[in-house]
Amino acid sequence: MTSGMNREQGAGTDTITMYTTKWCPDCWRAKRVLKSMKVPFQEIDISHHPDAAGIVERLNNGHRSVPTILFPDGSVLSEPGNRELLEKLQTLM
Repeated sequence: MTSGMNREQGAGTDTITMYTTKWCPDCWRAKRVLKSMKVPFQEIDISHHPDAAGIVERLNNGHRSVPTILFPDGSVLSEPGNRELLEKLQTLM
């Protein structure tokens, strides 16, 4: 993520954006799901991008919940389980 980037919703693009941290096991799991389905995504580590951390907080009522995943249809999943994430990905295919 570059400074000044303020796209909070995935709408209007065909890229999934996942906000993560390196230490988050739920992030690792979600990345495995996306990779296993060969779904391209952009990963943004909120530890290194304060503006991204602000986006995550706005999307999660002030909480830094990761992973927070933005989809091309504008929907958001925060800390999804495998089933929830798989179901969402299937709607995009």
